[in-house]
Amino acid sequence: MMTRRTAILGGLLSALGAGGLYWQLTRAPSAASVRTRLAAASVPKPDRPLTVFHLGHSLVNRDMPAMLAQLAPPGHRYDSQLGWGTTLQAHWGDAPINGFEAENAHPRFRPALEAVRSGDYDAIVLTEMVEIRASIRYYDSPEYLAKWAMEALKARPDVRLYLYETWHQLDDPEGWLERLDADHDRYWLSRVLGPALKRLPQGAQIFLIPAGQVLAAFVRAVEAQGGLGNVRDRTDLFSRAEDGTLDVIHLNDIGNYLVALVHHAVLYQQSPVGLPHALLRADGTPATAPEPQVARLMQETTDSVVHNLGLSGFTA
Repeated sequence: MMTRRTAILGGLLSALGAGGLYWQLTRAPSAASVRTRLAAASVPKPDRPLTVFHLGHSLVNRDMPAMLAQLAPPGHRYDSQLGWGTTLQAHWGDAPINGFEAENAHPRFRPALEAVRSGDYDAIVLTEMVEIRASIRYYDSPEYLAKWAMEALKARPDVRLYLYETWHQLDDPEGWLERLDADHDRYWLSRVLGPALKRLPQGAQIFLIPAGQVLAAFVRAVEAQGGLGNVRDRTDLFSRAEDGTLDVIHLNDIGNYLVALVHHAVLYQQSPVGLPHALLRADGTPATAPEPQVARLMQETTDSVVHNLGLSGFTA
């Protein structure tokens, strides 16, 4: 039976399996060239609440956008289309979307192509499947990222476009922090975002929501001091089954709060320091909150990483 986790793990198996397409390694923009392009570009700081469309899978989930809405100015609105380990290709309609009925059984669902073509959204956040290696090798990540961007720009030339940089499994044999460090340049910038940007008209941009980089920085800060409050180490950001088994890919409420901070900082070009930390899940129940000192470190880390990377379109 297909589940969220097996859908995501399936991408890893595809990446390792024989008989797939050859990975295209030629003529890819360098990470440095992507940085240069995005560092020279910006979008105006929002002067009103945004309307946002989230396209992705269970690393978006229902709770993170709901938390973002509570952090944002009153009037922030959002919709989404989700799946289990879903590629941008599948959302486009060129492959099945596993878990479609289960993941979209909520009032914030809107069919993705309808939403993007409507011109109703100030910002669209695009999320690719992980394992990111499989998405690049087999599912044409940059091509479909560019397709979604072009469709959005046709409907609304002033739309703000973002790629949500996620993460991989905690038990990755290459090392979780090591891959977050390496994948930022070798995959997210040079193999996904860079080639997609080359396909767009001059002046069009897709900015970055660097959740993976913020997760890495926060985990390093917490683990360097032997834990802080109700986060002892990286595993306290991830979900557990009822029997206590660790889910090595999906975040819990505390982890989702951190990712919501990253989205807020990028979308609103505003420091998240001082934002509330006791929030509700999408179903209206209280989320497990980070303790105040944890929330403060999350906010400060988010502010620092997002600004120092300079890939998110901030107006100087």
